[in-house]
This record gives sequence, structure tokens and C-alpha cells, in this order.
Amino acid sequence: MKPFLLLLLLPLGLGACADSGANHTPVLDGPPNATYRADLAACRRLAKEQGQLDRETAGATVLGAGAGALLGAADDDGDAIGGAIAGALAGGAAGTVNASNRREEILIECLRGRGHRVVG
Repeated sequence: MKPFLLLLLLPLGLGACADSGANHTPVLDGPPNATYRADLAACRRLAKEQGQLDRETAGATVLGAGAGALLGAADDDGDAIGGAIAGALAGGAAGTVNASNRREEILIECLRGRGHRVVG
């Protein structure tokens, strides 16, 4: 029963991170200029358009599931299905973190491209 519960919670957990990175509040070197708020909104939209569940995240999920299944099957008390689900959760979470970091980088570079002195 536990593996199925984890499988149901995976989309909810990944969905909770859906806008992370794009909602980053950048640190500016100096006061914001008159166009900052409009540029920030536009750059956030651009960052949000980047897929959170991209190929890299899907690949990490599949690799995690495979590794978890192997480890679960190799353990005397483990089971392959539970290991696969745990591995998929770990791989999916790692992929989601990477996607969030990419979105934050897109947001920062977009603002810099529009002339804002973003330091982080």
C-alpha cells in the first residue's frame, strides 16, 4: 500500500515546486529603475514558460526508479517496487531542483539583458 501512496504523492510534490526559480526575488546592485517591475514580470513569465518536467527531469526519474528497483531487489528485506518508487521520487526531486535552478538563471540573465544590475 505504501508504494502506491508514494506514487500518488509524486505529482503533488513536483507540482508544488512548479513556479520555484521563476519566483526568485533578485538582489540588485543599487535602486531599481522605473522599468524594473515591468521587466521583472516579463522575465518571470519567460522563466515560467520553461518546462519544469522536461526531458532531463524525466530521465532522472527513470534512472532513479531503475536504481531503486535494483537496490530494493538486492536487499534481503526490500522489494523492487518500493525501491523503484523511492528511486523515482529521489530522481524526480533532483530533476525538479535542477529545473528550478535553470529558471532562476533565466530570470537573472533576462533582467541583466534588460540593463538591470542583478548580483544574485
